[in-house]
Amino acid sequence: MRWILTLLLFVVSFSGFAQNERIDNLTVQLAFQDQDSTKVDLSIELINELYDIEDYKKAMLYVNRTSKLSEDLNYLKGLAESSYYRALIYTQKNDYFNAIDNYNKSRQYFLQIKDSLGVAKVSNSIGLIEIKRGNYAVGLRNSLSAIDIFEEKGLKGELSSAYNNLAEAYFKTNQIDKAIDFNFKALAIRKQIDDFDGIKSSTKNIADLYSLRKEHRKAIEYYEKVLDLILPDSDQELRGEILPKLGSEYLKFKEYDKASSLLVEGLQYNRRQGNEEGLLRTLNAIGNLNLQRRKVKLAELQLNEAYTIAQKIDNKTELLENYKLHIALDSTRGYYQNAFFWQNKYYDLKDELSKEEQPVYPTELEPLDIEDNDPFVDSENTIQPNDGKDNWFSKNPLYFYGGILALLLLSGLLIYSLVKLSGYKKKVNEQKEELELEKIRNDAILEQTHHLEEVNQVKDKLFSIVSHDLKDSISSIKAFLDLLKEDSISREEFNDLIPELSENANNASALLFNLLNWSKSQLQNLEPKQEHFNIQEVFQNKIALVEQKLEDKRIVLIDESQRDFVYADRSMIEIVIQNLITNAVKFSRTGDVITVSNQDVNGKALICVEDTGVGISRENLDKLFKANKNFTTIGTKNEKGTGLGLTIAKDLVELNNGRIWVESTLNVGSKFFIELPKQAPTT
Repeated sequence: MRWILTLLLFVVSFSGFAQNERIDNLTVQLAFQDQDSTKVDLSIELINELYDIEDYKKAMLYVNRTSKLSEDLNYLKGLAESSYYRALIYTQKNDYFNAIDNYNKSRQYFLQIKDSLGVAKVSNSIGLIEIKRGNYAVGLRNSLSAIDIFEEKGLKGELSSAYNNLAEAYFKTNQIDKAIDFNFKALAIRKQIDDFDGIKSSTKNIADLYSLRKEHRKAIEYYEKVLDLILPDSDQELRGEILPKLGSEYLKFKEYDKASSLLVEGLQYNRRQGNEEGLLRTLNAIGNLNLQRRKVKLAELQLNEAYTIAQKIDNKTELLENYKLHIALDSTRGYYQNAFFWQNKYYDLKDELSKEEQPVYPTELEPLDIEDNDPFVDSENTIQPNDGKDNWFSKNPLYFYGGILALLLLSGLLIYSLVKLSGYKKKVNEQKEELELEKIRNDAILEQTHHLEEVNQVKDKLFSIVSHDLKDSISSIKAFLDLLKEDSISREEFNDLIPELSENANNASALLFNLLNWSKSQLQNLEPKQEHFNIQEVFQNKIALVEQKLEDKRIVLIDESQRDFVYADRSMIEIVIQNLITNAVKFSRTGDVITVSNQDVNGKALICVEDTGVGISRENLDKLFKANKNFTTIGTKNEKGTGLGLTIAKDLVELNNGRIWVESTLNVGSKFFIELPKQAPTT
C-alpha cells in the first residue's frame, strides 16, 4: 500500500511539474507571436491551463486581453471562448449575474460560427449553475440539450459533468429513479476516465438514493464500496459521513453487533476530526441503537448531545430525527408530558421542512433546441394598456359611498366571525393536544405491556427449568431418606450412599442459590448485572454437579477450558452453561465423549460444549431456540426435559450482548457455541 501511495504522489508531482512547464512554454510562445488568430488560440490554451490550476486572477487577465484582440480581429471563435472562460471564472466566484451574461454572449458567438459543441458546452455549464441556484427545470433542459452532442462526439469528461448535473437536478425534484439512473451513467463514465474522486462521489450518491428509497441492502452494498475506495489518511470528512450512515443501515435489520462496531468507529473518528456534521449523525444513530437495546440512560446522554449540536449547526434534517428519537425515549420511560413536548416540536419542524421541499417537475422535459437563436430567454408577459374609458364610479358618487358602507359592515361581520372562530379553534386545539397526549400514553402502555409479557414468558420458562432440576434432586434425597425410615437399608448401606446424597443436596442448594440470588436482584426488570468473572471457574463448578451421571453412563468428559474473563451476568451464564452440559450428558451414549472449551476469537470469548452423542436432525435444528415450539426429546436413558432449556439459554445469552448457535450432525454429535463480550461496551 505504501508504494502505491508513493507512486501516486510521484504522478501528481510530475503532473504538476508538466503542467507548469506547459504554462511557461505557452507564455513564451505568446510573447513572440504576431497579433493574429493563432495568438488568440494559444492564449485560449493558456487560459485553460490557468483555469485548471485555479489561478483565476491571471486567467482573467488573459481572458480580457484575448477578448480585446479577438474583437479587433473580428475573430468570433476567440470571442466565444474568452466569454465562456470569463463566465466559468465568474461562476467560481459565485457571481451568477455576470456568469449568465457571459454564457449568453458566448452562446451567441458559437451559434454564429455554427459550433454545436461550443453551444453544448455552454448549455451544460448553464445547467450546472441553474441547478445550484435552485432553478431545476431550467437546469435540466440545458443539461439534456448538451448530452446528445457529448455522446456523439465521445467527450467523456463533459458527459461525466452533464450526467452528474442531471442526477442532482432529478434528486432535487424528487425524481429518485431518474437520479439513480444518471448517477450510474456518471459512475460508468468516471470509471472509464479514471476520475477517482468522481467515482467516490457517484458511488456515495447511489448509496444515499437507495437509502432514501428504503432499499437498505443495496444502500449497504454501495456504502461499503465507498469505504473501500477511501485511501488511508485521506477523505476524513467522507469517512466520517459514511460510517454512521452504514451503521444506520445495519440497524434497520437489527444487526446490532455490526451497527455498533461501525457507529463506535464513526463516533471516535468524528470526535478526533472535530466533524460536527458527522458527529451529529453518529450520535443520533448510536442513540437509536442504545434505545433499541434498552440502554435508556446512555441513549439519553447521546441524544441530548446530538440535540445541542443540531441546534448549533442548524441541521434541520438531523434535528427532526433527534425529535423523533426523543419522543420514543420519553415514551419508553413513561415521561408522557416530555414526549408530547418533543412531538409538538417534531411536527412543527416537519411542516417547516415540507414547505421548503422542491415540487416534483414533469418527468419528461424537452431539451432546448440549440439551433434556436436564444432558447435561454423566456417570452415576456405583455401588459395590456388602459383603454382610456372614464371610471363609472366617478360619475356615481352615491353608489361609491354606499359600496364603502356595505364593505365596512361586511368587514365588521367578518371580524366577529373570526373572533368566534378563533375561540372555537383554541378549544379544538386543546382537545387535539389532549388526544395526542392520550395516544402517546396508550402507545407507551401497549409497548410496556408487550415488554412485560415477554419478560413474564422468560421468567416462567426459567422457573420451569429450575423447578424441574430441583424436583429431580429433592426427589432423590427423599427416596434415600424413605429407605432409611422404612428400614429398607442398613445404617452401613446408608453411609455408603451419603456421598451421592450429599451431591444431590449440593446440586439443589446451588440451584436454589442461583435462582433466589438472580430473581432477587435482577428479575424485576430482567436487566443483567454484568461483571468480569473467570469462565473456567463456572465450567469446573458445573462439571462437578454432573460427575455422578457421567459415571453412571460411563461418559468421558474432557475439560479444555482455560482461565479467561468474560463480561456478563455470572448467574445467568451459570444457568446457560449448566443447561448445555446437562443436555450433552442427556444425549450422550455409553462411552461417548464430552469436551468443554473456551478461547479468544476477535476479542470475544467463544465457549464450546461438544459431544459425540446422538446429534440433532436437520428438521429439528430450527426448533431448538424457539419458545413457541416447546421442543423436547427423550435422552439416551429415557431422561425427560421441559423443552425450554435452550430457549431460556438463548434469552439469557442475548441479554448479555452475546449470541448462541449450534452445529450438529445426526448420529455424529453436536457443538453448542456461545459468544460473549470480554469488555464492557463503549456505546
